[in-house]
Amino acid sequence: MSPELLEKLLSREMPFGKYQGRKIADLPGHYLGWFSREGFPKGELGQLLALMYELDHNNLRGLLDPLRSR
Repeated sequence: MSPELLEKLLSREMPFGKYQGRKIADLPGHYLGWFSREGFPKGELGQLLALMYELDHNNLRGLLDPLRSR
């Protein structure tokens, strides 16, 4: 997990779906869980969603707090 990927979670927006326009770091856990069950998209978006799912699933969202305050 690189710091660059963590920063992208806070800056990249969901490009489609019910939560279009919301930052990936702010997506609800149930939505991330759905992607985990159904399959993440290919490419960087899928990588970011999978990382955010792992953070959420393991109760590690707090790791993003120091980056939010920048």
